[in-house]
Amino acid sequence: QVQLVESGGGLVQPGGSLRLSCAASGFTLSGYAMSWYRQAPGKERELVATITSAGRDTNYARSVMGRFTISRDNAKNTVYLQMNSLKPEDTAVYYCKRVAGGFWGQGTQVTVSS
Repeated sequence: QVQLVESGGGLVQPGGSLRLSCAASGFTLSGYAMSWYRQAPGKERELVATITSAGRDTNYARSVMGRFTISRDNAKNTVYLQMNSLKPEDTAVYYCKRVAGGFWGQGTQVTVSS
């Protein structure tokens, strides 16, 4: 069965960095576009970044452009989100999603606070 497991979240100070991982199982990652979403308390879940199946094209929310980088290692069946220059407003639960089929991971908490 399709399964996505996020990891790498935690507490970080403003200006710091964090790398999230999304480990996929139950399918071959190389065949699918993947996305990262986030949801802050009391807010709707929002799209953060998307990467095509081969990793050749990426798209980002304007709020994270230039600070976040989505990437993938298809050989490891893993998608990453490198987050730099973190701001308090980046605090949220971050979710991995397979675009096709709308499969979600369980989420990982990211808290940016001094």
